Amino acid sequence: MNRETAFVAAAAVVVAASLVAAAVVPGALADPTDDGPLRPGPVQVEEVPITPGDATGETATLVVEARLSHWGNPTENVTVLFRAADSESNLVETSRSVDVGTLTGDRETPVRANLTVAREGGYEIETVVYRDGERVDRASRRVSGLEALTPPYAESNVAFAESTGLQPVSVAVGSADGDRVSLDLSAALTNGGDEPTGDLEVTFVVRQAESNVVADRVTVPVGEIRAGRTSTADASVTVPDEYNYYVDAILWRDDVHVDSAQSVANLDPTERISPNVTEREVEFEVEDFESNDGNGGYDDGRGVERTTSTDTPGFGVVAGVVALLAATLLTRRRSA
Repeated sequence: MNRETAFVAAAAVVVAASLVAAAVVPGALADPTDDGPLRPGPVQVEEVPITPGDATGETATLVVEARLSHWGNPTENVTVLFRAADSESNLVETSRSVDVGTLTGDRETPVRANLTVAREGGYEIETVVYRDGERVDRASRRVSGLEALTPPYAESNVAFAESTGLQPVSVAVGSADGDRVSLDLSAALTNGGDEPTGDLEVTFVVRQAESNVVADRVTVPVGEIRAGRTSTADASVTVPDEYNYYVDAILWRDDVHVDSAQSVANLDPTERISPNVTEREVEFEVEDFESNDGNGGYDDGRGVERTTSTDTPGFGVVAGVVALLAATLLTRRRSA
């Protein structure tokens, strides 16, 4: 057998073996145009809007929506973890994981979850995006003032009037009988809604200022108040004379505390008191939480408070040396 015949025979054997391998093992002969498995497209969190949901006496539900931006090749096995941690203790209050599945195309996909937490204080809401169990992005936002979310049973458009010319609770001295005096009380109530409202009551509690002892208490019904109008609830109590009193007015609707206000009655001629002024309005707020570490990544979401000194370095030492030299020269001069 010459060299050419041997070469042709060997080539035939190689071709036959390749055909057998292709038949037995699919994919043994790779397509030269095949670039291998497709690289999944990027996924990142664009924004996380948070809105208040249902509220009860103890809990509040936060509706969290993560808007995921995706482009490029399809991305499979995407999940989003929503987590609420107490902003003071950093303890996780609740968490929920949502299976998104496969993201395709160049578009934005909303992913929603409801987180129910205690209706008090504030929370850090963290959103973490996973692909095949690997973290690919995260974002954090902070909510506060959850106690301002009113349960449905406590909602009312009627509240004590707030005006510079109209006090929410006014007190007038009535008749006197020996060492006791009557006080005429009046509470101004405004209906800020669009419909008339009724089924309301006002309780007046009169407390002696120094001892906090309740001197008298009375509850009166409130008639229907038309939309946008102000009405008054009037009552009368009898208390010992020559004392100072706090007058608390509590507005009720179906045995639910709706609003409160306070005034004073100064009957002691030697001492005067004023109403408490420590109350402040609380609002539900959602704010961004600084989670970017400045290097394209994210920190642990806690932040660090830094203080900067404005003293000139070394100035204190120089001043001490100058003072010491001056004292030495002054001592020598006096000795001379």
